[in-house]
Amino acid sequence: MSVLPILAYGDPLLKARARPVDKDYPGLHRLIEDMWETMYKAQGVGLAAPQVGQGIRLFIIDATPFAEEEPGLEGFKKVFINPEILEESGKAWFFNEGCLSFPELREDIERLPNIQLRYQDEAFTTYEENYTGIVARIIQHEYDHIEGILMADHFSPLKKTLLKKKLTNISRGSVSVKYPMKFPLRK
Repeated sequence: MSVLPILAYGDPLLKARARPVDKDYPGLHRLIEDMWETMYKAQGVGLAAPQVGQGIRLFIIDATPFAEEEPGLEGFKKVFINPEILEESGKAWFFNEGCLSFPELREDIERLPNIQLRYQDEAFTTYEENYTGIVARIIQHEYDHIEGILMADHFSPLKKTLLKKKLTNISRGSVSVKYPMKFPLRK
């Protein structure tokens, strides 16, 4: 297994909508293994394929770090291939989110608490499941990545203006990270 470099904010691939993937995708199982290794090295709870330079509809999550806050999340580890959010519902709530493509930045993001999701696992078995709370939020965050939506896209225009220097520093690589990254504006 390998640790893959994570693309930083500003890389155009992060803004592109990912394409569906089929079971003949070359090196898919190796990619998934490498994504787990990369996510754990970066101490994340989710990682989408576009974040490691692969424009396909695939993400992984491990919600175990939230098991103290939400019982039942111990060992909650899944691969989501070709996911589709069928429905979102409930009363919107804010939660402080981070993103491996935005090191040193955490912001409150508003999302709905319940989702209905159709997806395939690594054996390409199709599931339709409901998720709620923290797991729903992690899924929504990673789902945004395969739709070309970034954390900063949830910010108000004022918040973006206030964070402009910090966002530019991320793109330039003027941040401290303990995992490999590719910075689009690094000179």
